Amino acid sequence: MKEILSKYFGPSTLVTAAFIGPGTVTVCTLAGVRSGYMLLWAILFSVIATVILQEMAARLGVVTRNGFGEAIRKELTKPLMRILAVVLVLGAIVIGNAAYEGGNISGAVLGFNELFFNEGLHINGIYISASPIIIGGIAFTLLFIGNPKVIERGLIGLVITMSVVFLTTAFVSRPDFQEILRGLLIPTASADQFLTVIALIGTTVVPYNLFLHASIVQKKYTNVDQLNDLRKENATAVILGGIISMSIIITSAATIFGNREVNSAADMAVQLEPLLGSWSGYFLGAGLFAAGISSAITAPLAAAYAAKGILGWEEGLKSGKFRAVWMSILFIGVLFSMFGINPVQVIQFAQVANGVLLPLIAFFLLYLVNKKSLMGDFTNSVIQNVLGAVIVIVTILISMRSLNSVFQFL
Repeated sequence: MKEILSKYFGPSTLVTAAFIGPGTVTVCTLAGVRSGYMLLWAILFSVIATVILQEMAARLGVVTRNGFGEAIRKELTKPLMRILAVVLVLGAIVIGNAAYEGGNISGAVLGFNELFFNEGLHINGIYISASPIIIGGIAFTLLFIGNPKVIERGLIGLVITMSVVFLTTAFVSRPDFQEILRGLLIPTASADQFLTVIALIGTTVVPYNLFLHASIVQKKYTNVDQLNDLRKENATAVILGGIISMSIIITSAATIFGNREVNSAADMAVQLEPLLGSWSGYFLGAGLFAAGISSAITAPLAAAYAAKGILGWEEGLKSGKFRAVWMSILFIGVLFSMFGINPVQVIQFAQVANGVLLPLIAFFLLYLVNKKSLMGDFTNSVIQNVLGAVIVIVTILISMRSLNSVFQFL
């Protein structure tokens, strides 16, 4: 049993735990409430894209024994190209992770307020919520101590429990399986649904997870002979996460499609009532709180790892530079969520930002895993390159369409 768990659950499971956070619960719930089963195809595309891109990032880490950031810095030798890459990647990571952190904190706030209270202060007519400060303080303490593993495991356990409940509720709610198949296999979306599509992609194919995966995978996989095991483990973890995301859409579509706006954890908890009854609000609140805190720790750390790699810092995890990065991301995330902004809107914006930034990060990844001088005999195959190119092109087109629908660029 232990050998089976070790073979199919490893570093990739942490990646899945990172993207099954409050953003996933919120955006998938919104998709089900507003569009029914129609956008399930977006999750299916996202899962396929995540399996492909995370395998590339993990393979890069195993073959080169470097993180994604280190590889970018070392391989782009021309000064102009290196500076451009550093600016673009750091900009993408800082913007994406700051927005994502705002979503993490806001998701934890949704759960915290459902479980405890929603008190705040009025300063010069501006309402400032106290909950984000409490959440930020917890995340800061865990990050500063530098040993959050034990607490994270407990929080991830709560998230896994919540995921099991969503899977069970998806069957209990008696969904329309014909419509589920239609939503999975026929890609359709109206003009006002494209932002939700890019949010669904952004909550699954998380750019910072590519940096995180390339670094953490080196601890378990010490040589290239283990690449097949890595691929099995990666596919298992990501597909499991995709099934959980789909179950949330299915559950909300079957129980509350078109019936209400979602502005709080109580609104989202309605979908769990077929299984949990009056306890649904407390359960979802605990799950969102756990998911938010866990992700609020992971996102700043991933940004700091990316900065450390691409800027060539040699200092350890408790160095001033490393801490300055994660502190900045955490501080911005708290600011995003503390000034009375609707947390559901913050979370949705974070996923959209991730989806828009994804093509840039994916482009750099494709470039690196095709360099013979870097990857040797383990460069991408033709099929992997075709699939990678399709992912980049599709995400660019969806991002442009989403931005056009909001800002009327075209």
